[in-house]
Amino acid sequence: MTSRRAFLKGLCGVAPLGSAAPTAVASAVKPAAASRDYFGELGVESFINALAPYSTLGGNQMWPEVIDAMDYGMGHRARMKDLHDAVGRRIASLIGCEAAMVSAGATSAITLGTAACLTGMDEERIQRLPDVTGMKSEVIIQRGHRYSYNHAVRNCGVRLVEVETVDDVERAINEKTAMLYFVWIRGSFGKIDAETFAGLGKRHGVASFIDTSTRVPPAENLKKLSNLGFDLKCFSGGKGLKGPYSAGLLLGKKELIAAARRNGAPHDDTIGRGMKVSKEELLGMMVAVEKTFRHDLEAEKREKGTWLDAIDVEVQSIAGVETERVLDRLPAMLIRWDSRVNLTPEQARTQLREGDPSIETRLVDGVLSVNTWCLDPEQVPTVRRRVGEVLRGRA
Repeated sequence: MTSRRAFLKGLCGVAPLGSAAPTAVASAVKPAAASRDYFGELGVESFINALAPYSTLGGNQMWPEVIDAMDYGMGHRARMKDLHDAVGRRIASLIGCEAAMVSAGATSAITLGTAACLTGMDEERIQRLPDVTGMKSEVIIQRGHRYSYNHAVRNCGVRLVEVETVDDVERAINEKTAMLYFVWIRGSFGKIDAETFAGLGKRHGVASFIDTSTRVPPAENLKKLSNLGFDLKCFSGGKGLKGPYSAGLLLGKKELIAAARRNGAPHDDTIGRGMKVSKEELLGMMVAVEKTFRHDLEAEKREKGTWLDAIDVEVQSIAGVETERVLDRLPAMLIRWDSRVNLTPEQARTQLREGDPSIETRLVDGVLSVNTWCLDPEQVPTVRRRVGEVLRGRA
């Protein structure tokens, strides 16, 4: 845990309350002003996101370049197959993988990738899913990797076979095994690491899939995680990539990406027909990948770290409060306090959410966390003020 003195050292360059001005890094993601207050008209409450770009909170703000690409797409026509092909080739060349496609989010990529491992390009099988009669119908997964998003695999009608050790995998693989499935975010809950798991698939001639949906930033993960030996991998488009909220990426072997494409829109009578990706989203995701590789992430970390410095100065002036810096892709801060602050972390979080303006934060192991990942620079003084008010009992 970092002491107050250690945190306050080196803060001489922090902007004072109310003076946080946009910089080159921060202003790059500032959305344009709207001509109407649509949320206000609908009675929908807006909020400040000091948590993370979760799907339930609308993902991240898109790069301006992504919006420009989507605007271009709205004004121009293209045959969807041609555009899918061209965008896939461009993204694959940027990342250095064999093949790529834009999906309707990472969850869609998981379903389509699983379908590809089951059907290949067999038209009759493609039309039958999720009926897997006569097909390979089992997917091997580590017990510690079971969580809610596994439903995207089960959509295809397969049975998940749980394992814990390498020997378990060796025994579980049989003529019904269609795929080995690894969840990066659950890696510490399993006994088999990613490269070993992928190697087991190669040894037995079974396709392997790794869910790396939330592993960007840094941009290097797009390439690094594509070189772990897995045949398929997926990424979310609307979080760290700052692309369209409802888009994602599926990367991998050329024949499997082709089969995944055949199992999805715009093809009819497929399990993925409803997983459409518009021409605007195709262009938006391509530009999101381009922009992510050009972006100076370290400069953004430094800038958003100074935003936390400003909030830190405020809360550490309150008796009984301590803070701890963590790096959650981008800088975040844990705030702890003793009995001199007369409320629980859950009460603090609730007061921030229900206040004016509403501010979303989260609890990490029961500790209040403030994250600058999705903040705009002009929101920093408000977050600083409101967190201070809540901890002082002035909410």
